[in-house]
Amino acid sequence: MKIFKNTRLLLSGIVLTGLILIFTTIAIVAFEDEDTVEDTLAQLSDSDDECVVCHSNHTPGIVNQYGQSDHFKNNVSCADCHEVEEGYAGAVQHPEAEFYVLPSSSPAKCETCHRQQVQEFNLSRHALPAYIAYAGTDGLSEEHLALYESIPEGGAMPGGRERNSLHAMEGPEITRFACETCHNIGKPNEDGSVGDCTTCHLRHEFNLEQARKPETCNACHIGPDHPQWEIYQESPHGIAYMTLGHEWNWEAEPGTLTVVDFPAPTCATCHMSGFGLSATTHDVGDRLTWFLAAKISEPRPNASENRIRMQNVCLACHSSNFVEDFYSGADLVVDAVNDWVRLSDALVAPLKENGLMTPAPFDEPIDYVYFNIWHHWGRTAKFGAWMQGADYVQWHGAYEIMHDLSELREMVDAKLEAAGLEPLDLPENFPSIDAARQVIGEDE
Repeated sequence: MKIFKNTRLLLSGIVLTGLILIFTTIAIVAFEDEDTVEDTLAQLSDSDDECVVCHSNHTPGIVNQYGQSDHFKNNVSCADCHEVEEGYAGAVQHPEAEFYVLPSSSPAKCETCHRQQVQEFNLSRHALPAYIAYAGTDGLSEEHLALYESIPEGGAMPGGRERNSLHAMEGPEITRFACETCHNIGKPNEDGSVGDCTTCHLRHEFNLEQARKPETCNACHIGPDHPQWEIYQESPHGIAYMTLGHEWNWEAEPGTLTVVDFPAPTCATCHMSGFGLSATTHDVGDRLTWFLAAKISEPRPNASENRIRMQNVCLACHSSNFVEDFYSGADLVVDAVNDWVRLSDALVAPLKENGLMTPAPFDEPIDYVYFNIWHHWGRTAKFGAWMQGADYVQWHGAYEIMHDLSELREMVDAKLEAAGLEPLDLPENFPSIDAARQVIGEDE
């Protein structure tokens, strides 16, 4: 009995000691965080930087954000990013001073310290290809056009160089708050630089954790034509992030990330971070095999090298057998969706051949159904496969493709019969993938 009491006292002491240590640690961390915030506020209030002094009164929120940034901690001033010489393209005179500023800093200024990141960005899908996707190439300078042609997703990207027809039809009142909100990440600036770094690195904190979290990518990569955010949420990777991500090391130094810091990947881990055997990059297409956003997906110019770089990330967690099997299966999905899209082309071909489908875009219902097959459901199925979102491969992908193919067939037949022509002759198992391959095989 005495031994039992002693044991119970010993265990109680251990538990009590442990609790004291835990609460002490929490208190110390809280005190350190509070002390850091107080130190920052004190430094800001004591600053003799005229920008900080003035804007502490006019825009205190911006000043507080800047005070939490690595720029502030490393003595990068407001003037380093915003102040320019008179005559600098895009500059305006400060309303209360004699000097000139860029209201929004440009990558030309970021490049002073972040040269490699800007150069990688300039060769990426986020740069000119994003802007040209709605604006076309008309109006580009010779330098910008040459840069576009040098980008794998520029000159080699399937699709036109014309202004997007939907953008033209909807008008500037709509598109300013629609297409342009995302695609202006690659818009040319007056000073000749390209894009807007603050699309992903929200000013004025430029917080590393914020840039790494998938919610930032969610600002644009969402919706029926590129639902990467929704797919990620239902994937094993996304589930790990949403349930355990609060424990991950979001402030780890770039280029040093391991599975200890990130036990599962985010968008940035796969596409940009230095992870496994792959180095950090700001070219978001550097590890991608296919042009998945295209109507008919083709391999990228550097597909083999890109595949190795992405697989180097995968292999930090997965076996080589798993990775190879996954890639083989996802490649087959791309082939299948391509064949369904080719089938849609074959369905409307008689209308185009007989002048029964106007050349104008989106002027009748059949245009929208035909477009959705590849632009919405085809893309979704391909993205779903590569990002492991089964619902988006199936119900938001393959099912919708077959549904719209059936509707497209009825619309084509109605037009053909109204013109006194024979309806389409299709296999009984239409719109299955086997039927698609039978039809496109006959066309070839």
